[in-house]
Amino acid sequence: MTATELQENAQTVRPRRLMCLFNNIKFFVLCHGMLQLAQLMVSGYLKGSITTIERRYGFSSQKSGLLAAFNEVGNTVLIVFVSFFGSRVHRPRCIGIGAMIASVGVFLITLPHFISAKYEYTDSNSYVKENRSGNCQSESIFQRKMEVSNQTCNNEKTDAYIGVYPILLFGQLLFGIGGVPIQPFGISYIDDYAKTRNSPFYLGILFAVTVIGPAFGYMMASLLLHLYVDIDKMSFDKIILKHDDPRWVGAWWLGFIVAGTLLILTSLPYLFFPRKMFREEIAEVQKDPSSEKILEKTTRTEAATEVSLTQFLKSFPKITLRTIQNPIYMLVVFAQVNLAAMVAGLATFMAKFIERQFTQTAAFSTMMIGGLNIPSAMLGIMAGGVIMHRLSLSIKSSAAMCTIAVLISMFFAIPLLFLGCPTQRISGINHTGNVSIQQCTNSCLCSDEAFDPVCGSDGVEFRSPCHAGCMTGIPCNSTDKVLNYTDCSCVSSSGSLGFALPGTCKSGCADRLISFMILSSITCFVASLSHTTSFMMILRTVTPEDKSFALGIQFMLFRVLAFLPAPVLYGSAIDSTCILWGKKCGEKTSCSYYNLDLFRHRFLGLQIFFIFGGFICFLLSFLMLRRKNSTQLQNEQMKSQTESESSPEMKDTIQSLGNSNGHCSTQKRP
Repeated sequence: MTATELQENAQTVRPRRLMCLFNNIKFFVLCHGMLQLAQLMVSGYLKGSITTIERRYGFSSQKSGLLAAFNEVGNTVLIVFVSFFGSRVHRPRCIGIGAMIASVGVFLITLPHFISAKYEYTDSNSYVKENRSGNCQSESIFQRKMEVSNQTCNNEKTDAYIGVYPILLFGQLLFGIGGVPIQPFGISYIDDYAKTRNSPFYLGILFAVTVIGPAFGYMMASLLLHLYVDIDKMSFDKIILKHDDPRWVGAWWLGFIVAGTLLILTSLPYLFFPRKMFREEIAEVQKDPSSEKILEKTTRTEAATEVSLTQFLKSFPKITLRTIQNPIYMLVVFAQVNLAAMVAGLATFMAKFIERQFTQTAAFSTMMIGGLNIPSAMLGIMAGGVIMHRLSLSIKSSAAMCTIAVLISMFFAIPLLFLGCPTQRISGINHTGNVSIQQCTNSCLCSDEAFDPVCGSDGVEFRSPCHAGCMTGIPCNSTDKVLNYTDCSCVSSSGSLGFALPGTCKSGCADRLISFMILSSITCFVASLSHTTSFMMILRTVTPEDKSFALGIQFMLFRVLAFLPAPVLYGSAIDSTCILWGKKCGEKTSCSYYNLDLFRHRFLGLQIFFIFGGFICFLLSFLMLRRKNSTQLQNEQMKSQTESESSPEMKDTIQSLGNSNGHCSTQKRP
């Protein structure tokens, strides 16, 4: 063989190998897992840094909850139509293009950082010189500080600063629109071309792998939030705040650049997958030349069943009605909606709950979610898929498994209501000591917008050194950072003026965090056992031609009833427990202090409420399936009995028995 022939053969073999690779459903599962990992990494990173964004731009929890959920607006209506056209379009190519659009939205979210001025926080305790550390001050110094504050407010009230929230919302909107085809197209594509027995296993792996995405997002947020927000605009030696300072803002924007780049890279393989591929049964005999004829025949048969747009619009109401009239399907979907609402709210604000409840930093709280809760949910999803695959559970058995799992998770969730810390004593808010707080504040000319917490030697927390009546700030050696404050007239002390330390007063119950995280992780694990099982129940309770459409309705209801309203509902519940709102430039910003007992009861109470709703729906589905099975069994028994009675052999037997009885009765007559 000549060199030219070898080169031609090599050029022919490479495209064939590449074509075989992209005609492999296992490779598609791998690529789809990586894409959803990148997509959910963005969602996880946003939720992990949402409290930082909230603090940076002064959003309320309700407002930040709407921001976290706004990506669902972009695909609420589109998801149904996109899912219906799932078998009528080039699904892999649509997934790739959608992922590219989503990446544009991710990069747009970072824009506010680059158009905004440097982060300014009130009463910086770096200003020790000229008694400007936020201490008790004279009227002349107070007037100079007010002039600086007014100038800062005028700079922040520019068009760029006012337009931050709309830009963030628009970025989330694009991210949601681009993510429309990813999950429904991917699930239906895998279920179409995988073996019936392997489909639950593949979906279990896919769901488990994609759960890692939010975990990576949370862990990346925990890492990057240790960096200061303006790390690209100022040097390290000029950063005064510490990580545990309640005014600290981390580099929230940096993770979106990393995740957006990964999203683009994982979208590229989808441009090379075929519209239709061999089913696994056919792929196993691809060496047989007749396999191409089988694929061609299958493609023609599927093409013959496809309908036009006009036919789709005419049949749309009929298919919708047929789908929503399936009671088992609707009950399972509503059970998933309840659990999805719980997950959406907890994923958005659980880090904030840990941060406030146990006096932890934002980075540490985010790491706890990404390192414990999400891996527990991933293990639960994997275990649920393995159990269903090994036991080959029926629909009825699957409903029983989901019901028991959700019930047990509710028993583990209830004790969480009692694991928390009480609200710290805050002067002038929930605590009034022997010293007249109003007199201290008036004599020191303290600003209502000041927020630079200090902890007095009497264990009472103050909003700022000025509110504590502190006259002197002792700096650290060779730096402008304040080590402690002395001569604090508002701090109760026996016989002399008290002192105060920078930062909040610790709650003293941080040891409860370990018990809380263990119970929370067990709750996530047990509840996640129902995830893959309930998805397979949906796929097995609808007709094959309505599969993609049923998934579309499911995801639409997820967005309308769970993913969109749940973060706003949780945010509103959190805002209702605020006891002191922050102020900046005369406008209300994010909350400074919460009633921690109300925070815990309302936040975790919503979790138990949604778990109970999921339990009721799964229980009703199980009861309906059991009744349906018993009715079918009775009908089959009656049918078999009727057939046996109507058979010729049975008629002869009955006739012979009748003659025999008649003969015996005749012999007994006198």
